[in-house]
Amino acid sequence: MPTTKTLREGSTPKRAAILSAAQELFLADGFDRSSVDAVAARAEVSKRTVYDYFGDKQTLLKAVVDAVGQSLITTIRRTLDETLTDLTEDAELEDALVTFSMRIATDMLGSAEYATLQRLVRAESAHLPSRGYNSMADTPDEAIAERLAALAAAGLLEVPDPRLAADQFIALTFGVALDRLGSANAAEDARVRPLIVEGVRTFLRAYRARQGRPIS
Repeated sequence: MPTTKTLREGSTPKRAAILSAAQELFLADGFDRSSVDAVAARAEVSKRTVYDYFGDKQTLLKAVVDAVGQSLITTIRRTLDETLTDLTEDAELEDALVTFSMRIATDMLGSAEYATLQRLVRAESAHLPSRGYNSMADTPDEAIAERLAALAAAGLLEVPDPRLAADQFIALTFGVALDRLGSANAAEDARVRPLIVEGVRTFLRAYRARQGRPIS
């Protein structure tokens, strides 16, 4: 079983077919009971192609988890672009941050892809590079930090440390919902929105630019 040779990049459709087949089998049957032969058969490629592209079954599992994580990161970046771009008025800020948060809670945290990622990481942690392996790592936090820095440059926020502000924003919105409700799926739980709205308002009390702060 080749694990040290240089892996082939291969064709995009074949790689996608192998990843899709492996994801379906790992979810349905578990890592240990899913064979490379079964993955190859479902993907309609040869067993050798699976090995040439991914090296071994453990690397294939990591690739599946990484692919799902990358898809979720794409969702976050797209949502940032659609909700927190070209803001110029302080009056727009609260609604825009709430809209972004609700979209993430629904389109990402409530998605089948997010559920898949959680299931794979929980069930197959022994076969991943580390316990609690996070294929998204710090990328979502950094993407939000970049957008908060842009809002600060536009004069809407004051964020001396954008990454810290992003961490606090996440904790005040999605984090509160996850801690209190066990889920941030706004599409299924009406209690999520009030928590997110209050989290956004708390964040703005700390980070709204002074010229946009209400006079107390």
